[in-house]
Amino acid sequence: MTSDRFVKFKFAAKIASVAAGALVLAACSGPQGDQPSNAGGGTAPTPGGSGGSLRVAVVTHGSAGDAFWNVVKNGAEAAGRQLGAQVDYKSDGDPGAQAKLIDNAIAQKVDGLVVSMANPDALRTSIENAVKAGIPVVTINSGESKSAEFGAITHVGQSETIAGEGAGKRLKDAGKTKMLCVIHEAGNIGQNQRCDGAKSAFGNVTTLQVDINNPTDAQSRIKGAVQADPAVDAVLALNSQVAAGAVTAIKGAGSKAQVATFDLNTDVVNAIKSGDVLFAVDQQQYEQGYLPIVFLKLYKENANTVGGGRPVLTGPGFVDKSNVDTIAPFTEKGTR
Repeated sequence: MTSDRFVKFKFAAKIASVAAGALVLAACSGPQGDQPSNAGGGTAPTPGGSGGSLRVAVVTHGSAGDAFWNVVKNGAEAAGRQLGAQVDYKSDGDPGAQAKLIDNAIAQKVDGLVVSMANPDALRTSIENAVKAGIPVVTINSGESKSAEFGAITHVGQSETIAGEGAGKRLKDAGKTKMLCVIHEAGNIGQNQRCDGAKSAFGNVTTLQVDINNPTDAQSRIKGAVQADPAVDAVLALNSQVAAGAVTAIKGAGSKAQVATFDLNTDVVNAIKSGDVLFAVDQQQYEQGYLPIVFLKLYKENANTVGGGRPVLTGPGFVDKSNVDTIAPFTEKGTR
């Protein structure tokens, strides 16, 4: 090879190497390779939080310290870190206060909004204002039936009625004949849907209202209810923390009723292993935090939507003695 040809060969090889490197970088960066269109009308976001060019406000109705909502938060923040998005998670169990948090997010001109709708009517105006401002909204967990009506691009969660039906069928198949369904948040339509679904599949169901923010009183009310009606042989809790109180209440009452519950935490996993809880309905709430961040990034950067007008279902799944050992390590990590 002549010297001139050798130089040309080396130059061509270098160009090819640079081009290949650029392709690898583009493939690794995925949607981040293009700058977001900022179609939501927001100002350019500033670094912070989980970091990144996309700012997403997550506003839920979770109570402070609620293990369920901590997992949702973990999912949203993990997605933010992985996708280079700034995620700001806030929550308030009071519907009026939750609406104000949404209003604040609109005023900050976020690029996307994720909202749980336990009380949809109280949030309607705020969510519709976000949509009018050009902010894409993904609803999660509760309020599925109102999601599209309010203008959200999709809903991520489980059908509470179907989940309730599944729980009711399982308890009926276990030979139970009378169920106490414990509602722990007044005005939460999803909890009523769970109990109604359980009733449609099970039959003989009564409901009990307690306050999740007063666990001692909740435990006392459950104990009193099973003592007053010895025919109750199944207690369906709608929250993992309530389930732990129900187990203690039933033992204290000397009742033979069995507990089943919605949602997981370490206590519920251990109770399933010991036989104190028959099963848990798992709506995989980590996905309810994680997936909306993915969907909003795709929507903002590639105009993608998911669901085809239907919700993206994260459940129901069921955890019992047959699969609890597989799930247990993930509850310890805070992802189930």
